[in-house]
Amino acid sequence: MTTDAAPPAPTAPAEPLEAGRAKRRIPMWDTSRFIAVTLVVVGHAIQRQTAGSEHALALYTFIYAFHMPAFGVISGYFSSADTPTAKRMRRTFTDIVVPYIVMQTIWTVVQAIVEGGKEFNPTKPTWTLWFLLALGIFRLILPYLAQLRWPLAWAVVLSIGVGYFDNVDSTLSLSRAISLLPFFLLGWQVKQWGVFDRWYEAPRRVVVRVRVAAAVVFALWAAACVLFTPQFEEFDLHHWFFYDDSYSGLGEDTWWAGGVRFGLMVFAAALTAAFLLLVPRRTVWLTKFGAATMYVYLLHTFVLYPIRESGVLAGEHSAWPYVLVMVLLACGVSLFLAQPFVRRGMRWLLEPDVSWLFRRDPAEQAPRR
Repeated sequence: MTTDAAPPAPTAPAEPLEAGRAKRRIPMWDTSRFIAVTLVVVGHAIQRQTAGSEHALALYTFIYAFHMPAFGVISGYFSSADTPTAKRMRRTFTDIVVPYIVMQTIWTVVQAIVEGGKEFNPTKPTWTLWFLLALGIFRLILPYLAQLRWPLAWAVVLSIGVGYFDNVDSTLSLSRAISLLPFFLLGWQVKQWGVFDRWYEAPRRVVVRVRVAAAVVFALWAAACVLFTPQFEEFDLHHWFFYDDSYSGLGEDTWWAGGVRFGLMVFAAALTAAFLLLVPRRTVWLTKFGAATMYVYLLHTFVLYPIRESGVLAGEHSAWPYVLVMVLLACGVSLFLAQPFVRRGMRWLLEPDVSWLFRRDPAEQAPRR
């Protein structure tokens, strides 16, 4: 376990799925977002192996318990509840809407060629694109929720309540957005409380004690995933971590199903806290890749799709040595896609210049003489 000197408190970095426009960035959060997106890649890489390997299923369950909640917390931490300015509203288009339409179109074509019968439907996000829409929804409703007393509590009520309605589904990622909303609000609320401002300045002895506790939490969860894999599989636990099905869709059409979701949300929040507290506060070699999260998130699927669809990961290729190979491959893919040359080469696609879409802001026009 490493201890590190507390860094100065610089200005806030960009959103977790942005390419990084901020001049000064907080090392801990850049490292966190890169590790989180790498966990996303690992989860997608081993998903096909979970059907035939308890090792893959245990790792998959371990990751899915907290990796998307962690993304929600990070997103909320660097979000603003202020009245949106013209610049922020335009960035919603450039950072979310445009990349979503571009990638949804590409994936529709790819799946139509490979699988056939695919129609373009922008209301049904393909694979990983749901989080872009969810992030857009988070940004839109945060200024409204922030006007309420106890906004985090209301977000929890919405998340629990939406599971009782079968008609709230994956259309426009609405089910997942509402279900994961508490984590986004938690990140925003933690920023208001100044929790991590104090963590940056915490003395080493406090850091060591907190990180030992965080490591114990992770170790216990890892042990549970290994020891209770059959029980977790029988309960279909990893599907609960998707936050995209109603309770009846999960096979638990009972009045107390919302209590299960609440318990899992509390557990995910604890794991997310442990994850963030274990990340070094200082700059490490992974930190520089935190600015490329969007590229890793959106492009890794093109690398993994041929492998997943080929069927090569079934049968004997689900054994633990092949699971390890896929984990290493996923880490390599994440590191490769975070390289500067990939960002330079793909910026035209993921961050196209769409200034022509916007009318000229009157405030930016020079006054006439």
